[in-house]
Amino acid sequence: MATTETNILNRLYFVAGCMFVFALAVVFKLCSIQFIQGDAYRALAEKRTVQDFDIEPNRGNVYSADGSLLATSIPKYDIRIDAIQAKDAVFNEHISVLADSLSVYKGKSASYYKNVIRKARNNKNRYFLLARNISYSDYIRMRNFPLLNLGAIKGGLIVEQTTRREHPMGEIAARSIGYERFDKDSNVTRAGIDGAFGEKYLRGVKGKRLKQKIGNGQWKPIADYDQVEPQDGFDVYTTIDVNIQDIAHHSLLGQLEKYEAEHGCVVVMDVKTGEIKAIANLAKTSKGTYYEKRNYAVYESHEPGSTFKVMAMMAALEDKVIDTSTVIDTKNGKKYFYGRTISDSHHGGYGKISAARTLEVSSNIGLATIIDDHYSKNPNKFINHIKTWKLNDSLDIPILGEGIPNIPEPGKSNWSKNALPSMAYGYNLTITPLQTLAFYNAIANNGEMIKPRFIKSVKSFDKEIEVFEKEVLVDKICSDKTLSEIRDILKNIVIRGTGKRMYSETFSMAGKTGTARTDYANYEEWRKDKKYISSFAGYFPADNPKYSCIVIIHKPSTKVGYYGADVTGPVFKRIAQKIYTDTPIIEELKTLEFNNGIVNQDFENYYENARKYKQLMPGVVGMPAMDAIALLENLQVKVKVKLNGSGTIKKQSVERHKKLKPNQTIILEAS
Repeated sequence: MATTETNILNRLYFVAGCMFVFALAVVFKLCSIQFIQGDAYRALAEKRTVQDFDIEPNRGNVYSADGSLLATSIPKYDIRIDAIQAKDAVFNEHISVLADSLSVYKGKSASYYKNVIRKARNNKNRYFLLARNISYSDYIRMRNFPLLNLGAIKGGLIVEQTTRREHPMGEIAARSIGYERFDKDSNVTRAGIDGAFGEKYLRGVKGKRLKQKIGNGQWKPIADYDQVEPQDGFDVYTTIDVNIQDIAHHSLLGQLEKYEAEHGCVVVMDVKTGEIKAIANLAKTSKGTYYEKRNYAVYESHEPGSTFKVMAMMAALEDKVIDTSTVIDTKNGKKYFYGRTISDSHHGGYGKISAARTLEVSSNIGLATIIDDHYSKNPNKFINHIKTWKLNDSLDIPILGEGIPNIPEPGKSNWSKNALPSMAYGYNLTITPLQTLAFYNAIANNGEMIKPRFIKSVKSFDKEIEVFEKEVLVDKICSDKTLSEIRDILKNIVIRGTGKRMYSETFSMAGKTGTARTDYANYEEWRKDKKYISSFAGYFPADNPKYSCIVIIHKPSTKVGYYGADVTGPVFKRIAQKIYTDTPIIEELKTLEFNNGIVNQDFENYYENARKYKQLMPGVVGMPAMDAIALLENLQVKVKVKLNGSGTIKKQSVERHKKLKPNQTIILEAS
C-alpha cells in the first residue's frame, strides 16, 4: 500500500516538475519577445498591417505640333467609407444629411442610402463603396458631403484614384500616338509615341501612401494626406499636324472602303525637316469597318515593287553605266532571265525605248535588263549603293516594333542569279514604307536623307526639357546631275507615265507608282485569288517640294482594281490637292499696284459681310471634333472639348447664330 502511494507521489512530483519547467520556458520566451526580439516582432506586425502603397502619377500629355491635345490622362476616382471609423455621436449627427446628399447625387431615396450605410456600420464594413469611376469634379463634390468632409480620420473617407488614357481627337493616328493594351495578367503595354517616350518622359515618378490592412485583403489610407506626392510626367509635343492628319486619314479610309482592301497606310513628311506631319494606319475588321490596328508604316517590311525601280535607276545613272537616253530593248513584253520569265503589264511590250522611258512606263524588263547587264558580274557594286543609302538597316526610330529590312547579297541563303534582276523592279527584298519615304524625301530635299521624326520637344509646362533636332542619315545620296535627271523622270511619270491619271494643271506632283504581287509563293493558288500591294511614293509641288508622301494599300479587291495609279494614286493626289488648297505654298510676290473702284467696293461689301458672319456662332453639332475646333478657333474664340467622348460633336454651349464676343469660351461635348 505504502509502495503504491509512493509511486503516485513520484508521478505527481514529475508532472509538477514538468509544468514548472514549461512555465519557466513560457516566462523565458515572453521575456525574450519583450526585451530581446520585441522590436523585430513589432516591426513584423506593423509590416503586415501597415504598408506603403504606390501612387501612380498622371502621365504627361501628347500634343500635336500646333498644341492640339492628342492624348491625355483623365483621373477617375472610387469613393468608399470606413463605416466604423467615425464616433457614434459624429456618425448619428451626419448620417441623415449624408444620405440626402447621396440621394440628390445618385438618384435613389435618402432612406435607401441611410439604411445601407447603417447596415455597413453594423457589419463593421471598413471599405464600403459609395461611388465608382467618377470624374474629378464629382470627386470634389462628394468630398464635401457631410461626414465625408471630415476626412479619413474623423469621417472615414477613403479615396482611390486611377487614370485612364483618352484621345480627344478620336481614332485619328491613335496607333501612332499610342494606347494602353492589357494582357491576361493585367500588365499594360503601350504602343506608338506613348510607348516610345513613356518611361523616360511621360510616365512621371510614383508617390507613396501609407495604408492599413482592414481584413479580407482590403487596405485603407490611415491618414488624409499623401506621404510622398507623385510627380506628373512631362508633356510630349509631336510633329503631327492635325489638319494634314485629318486629310490623310479620311483620304485613306475612303479608298480602303472603295477597294475593300485588307489594310493600308499613309505618311506625310516635311521635306526639309523630316517631321512626320501625318501618319494613318487602317485595317479591316470582320464587320467590314476600318480602325487603327497596327502601325504598318513603321513595322511592316514588305516587297516594295515598282517604287524601288527609282533606286535601281539611280544606281545605274550614278555609276554612269547608262544615261537617260540609252536605248533599252524591252522586247514584246516578255524576256527570259536565267530560266525565268519577266513580263511587263503592257500587252505586247514597249519595244525599244529610252532608259528614262522605262521608268516612266514602269517596265519590269527595262529595269531588270539595265541592272543585270551592268551588275551581274559584280553584284556587290549595286548592293553597295543600297547600303550607302542605309536601306539595309532599320531607321532606328524610337517607336517600338520597327520592321527589319532584308536585302539579298552574294553569300546569303536568299541569293541566286535571279536575285539581281528581281531586285531591279522591287522583288526579292523587303523594306518598310517609312524607309521608302525617307529615300523619296531625300530626292525632294536635294539629296540630303533625313531620319523621319515624330517628336519636336518635351516640356514641363512651358519649360523645354529636351528639343529634338533634324538628324541627317546621308549627306548626299547622289550627284546633282543624277538628282536632276531622276526628278525630271518622277515629274514626267505624273505627266505622261503610269501616273498620268493623277495629273493636274492646277498644282504639280512627282512620284512613282508601284504594284507588287503578294502571297504568290504558290503561283497556281495565287492565280485563283490574286493579291497585290498598291503603292505611290513621291512629293509635291514637283519643282519646289514642301511635303513628301507615301501611300500603300494591301490586297485591294481585284474586282475594282489593283494598279498603283488607280488605287493609291488618287489618295496621294487628294492629300496633295487638299493640303495645297487649304495651305497654299506661295512664292514671295512683288507688290502689285491695282486700283479699280468697282472691285474695291465689291471687296468692301464682302469684307463687311464676312465680319458680320464671324460674329455669329455656327452650328457645329454633327461635325467631327477636329473640324469644329478648327472652325471656331478661326473665329477668334476659345474652345474647350469635354473629354467624356470623342469623334463627333453632340452639343455646343452657345446656340447657333448667337452673336459671339472676342475671346469667348465655347464648350463642346463630343461622343
